[in-house]
Amino acid sequence: VGQAPQPGGYGYPGGPGQPGQPGQGPQGYGAPTQPQFGAYPPAGQYPGAPGAPAGGGAKKRMAVIISAAVALVLVVGGGIWFATSGGDDDDPNVSSAGTSQGGTGGKQNGEQGGGKGTKPKTVDGKLLFEVEQEKVDDLVSAKGMWVTDQAVAKADAYKIVGYGLSGGKKWELPLDGAICWSNPKATEDGKAVVLVSDGKPSEEKKYGGPCTQVVAFDVNKGTKLWQKSAQAGDRDVSFYEVTIGGGTVAAGGTTGGAAWSLADGKELWKPKESSSNCKDAGYAGGAKLVAVRRCGDYERPQVTVQTVDPGSGAVKSTYKVPSGLNYPHIASTDPLVIAVSAGSTTGNGASDFLVVDDSGKEGKLRTKISAGNGKYEPKCPSTEVEGCTKMSITKDTLYLPTEAHPTGGDGGRVNEIVAFDLNTGQTKGKTDGTPGAELVPLGVDKDGYPIAYQNPTFRWGGQVLRIDPKTYKADVLLKNADDTAQAERELSPDYQQGVWAQGHLFLGTNYVRKVTTAGLGKQYTLQIYGGS
Repeated sequence: VGQAPQPGGYGYPGGPGQPGQPGQGPQGYGAPTQPQFGAYPPAGQYPGAPGAPAGGGAKKRMAVIISAAVALVLVVGGGIWFATSGGDDDDPNVSSAGTSQGGTGGKQNGEQGGGKGTKPKTVDGKLLFEVEQEKVDDLVSAKGMWVTDQAVAKADAYKIVGYGLSGGKKWELPLDGAICWSNPKATEDGKAVVLVSDGKPSEEKKYGGPCTQVVAFDVNKGTKLWQKSAQAGDRDVSFYEVTIGGGTVAAGGTTGGAAWSLADGKELWKPKESSSNCKDAGYAGGAKLVAVRRCGDYERPQVTVQTVDPGSGAVKSTYKVPSGLNYPHIASTDPLVIAVSAGSTTGNGASDFLVVDDSGKEGKLRTKISAGNGKYEPKCPSTEVEGCTKMSITKDTLYLPTEAHPTGGDGGRVNEIVAFDLNTGQTKGKTDGTPGAELVPLGVDKDGYPIAYQNPTFRWGGQVLRIDPKTYKADVLLKNADDTAQAERELSPDYQQGVWAQGHLFLGTNYVRKVTTAGLGKQYTLQIYGGS
């Protein structure tokens, strides 16, 4: 510690295969819905492949991958991912138009954040634009959506497509393979990154190539800025995820991590041999660049969370993760909030949140917040560093949704969003939901207000809500029409992609799939809702 990260040893691990999706989205709100498709699992070496033997003794990761792959055969559903309108105004590289995985960011006014005091006007929303899924021969990843003040870019089958904020195709960017992982953060000037497989499926490679290609592109123009890979020995390194932090693009996986300058694609570091067998398993970006580092034995590693210098990789602060918590997730980089799974988490991947002070060389635990063993329902991936959803985090508050519970009447089940103080770990307020429609945190807007989405039912459309960080009451920003509620349910951000930005709600699928005989009706890649 105290030196630049030396992620990984040489060698090329066997492809762990395509992890499948976790279970279908929560049920119990209103009448039962038809099966939903399109969730995105943690990225694997080969997008689409059933689990192949992994190198390096990664038994736990493989157990997760194999069981998930079985789930994929049985049902395609579950899993979620969000991006929100809001970046951290302290970081000029994060767009205020909105892309913050995990729902952090936003300008803060005082301790609570937000609080301009002006009650927003409710906009009557309508479906402005929709894109039907194109026909494909198999299940193809379409995870990824980025919004700027000029365009929305949506990942599709082996490509990314740009549209106007109210609809209309603007550009199309072909990709060499399937999207393995997409990071929702876009810079202020509209730059974003994706992790792509090295080739499409073919007779020789049934599942395409491994996930080795990092692609940077311009959301506004639809141009590819650069495409890079990292060498380890005579082979390209396979990665699991990619992020942007402080002008640096960083990718990590079981072999280690690599980084490039976003501006020109210049390589900043790559996996190197390490006597202590240390590897950067992944990175989280945004206002800062944070690495999760694993050292020693794979089954019993020493895991640290390190805030690093984006330009050099030099370690600025190190926090030692408690023993046994081998797969921490970075829910937020500023403030530094780590989600861990300790004991039963009812499949959510996060039982506790560790709030860490990384201002010194040695990171110190500020407080711990419990997710209540299923009482609250955040969502984090099984093994990846980024990817936590169903939460909002400001400078001083963590917002989590409760599990649904009976109302005691005929209104169906209901849930709430509860605010936790990051300084004390105690609850300090809650926002009540509407019976029959689940309330889901989407993130934080550019003014520091937590944003939530109220799912549509069979009778009324969904709503976008802004939570007052002082009173915890919610104002309705967008109320969608009832006659498009069924279409809106198909892309519910409870388990697919949702972005609130530029006064519009953008909903997107995580997968383009082969049409079956299940009679599910139209399937959509993208929907845009707004007042105009």
